[in-house]
Amino acid sequence: MGTDTDHHFIERMTWDEVARHIANGAAAILPVGAAAKEHGFHLPLNTDRIQAEWLASQLAERIDALIWPTLAYGYYPAFVAYAGSCSLSSATFEAVVHEIAEGILGSGCRKLFVLNTGISTLAPVERALARLDAGKVMHLRIHEGPRYRQAAERLAEQSHGSHADELETSSMLALVPHLVDMARAEPSPAIGKEAPGPLTPVDTNSPNYSRCGSYGDPTLATSAKGEILLATMLDDLREKVAAFVTDRTVAQQRPGTTRSVS
Repeated sequence: MGTDTDHHFIERMTWDEVARHIANGAAAILPVGAAAKEHGFHLPLNTDRIQAEWLASQLAERIDALIWPTLAYGYYPAFVAYAGSCSLSSATFEAVVHEIAEGILGSGCRKLFVLNTGISTLAPVERALARLDAGKVMHLRIHEGPRYRQAAERLAEQSHGSHADELETSSMLALVPHLVDMARAEPSPAIGKEAPGPLTPVDTNSPNYSRCGSYGDPTLATSAKGEILLATMLDDLREKVAAFVTDRTVAQQRPGTTRSVS
């Protein structure tokens, strides 16, 4: 599903090129996607970053935006029991998001979109952006659009899930199939009731026990499901972004009850 959109990433530009784009009215996108966060035995630790940068590139192509380097560390406390997974404190992550966003707007960008692939990161990002001009910044929560939610409900066969599961694995199969090892995909145990708290590879009595780190059933994933999920996600995001860029009134959804892991 990829296109050649490398020219939107500022890390591949010189500073004066960036300045010219800003002077011409370019909006900015700040992707938030972990690069050190376990995703089961079958997906790489940078799964969130891969998705964040692909989505950002598709949006940037539509509105001719600049993409800032991905914020690849964040508040991910649910995964620290698994090797390689890192988490900042909520306060540190919030401060980092606020300072980066403030700096981007201070450089002259007329609009900033913070594209967030996480769940535990939603509240800190929301707090960070609440201290900025609401007319210039929008928090894009990739799983909350109506088209995506409808597609996910229709396609999902798993009994529960939210991390390295059927849906996320399907998206990765559509994006980067060469990085997905379906032979190692392993479902997490069946649960009676979802409960908040970190995933654990050792406590077999926990409702969040997962030997592999998945939460859900990635063995049910297909690239066809992924194509649909990504397309609906993009449609939702493009609608919000287009309206905000043209200054039409957009009612931003506030995070409600979130799942225990992401």
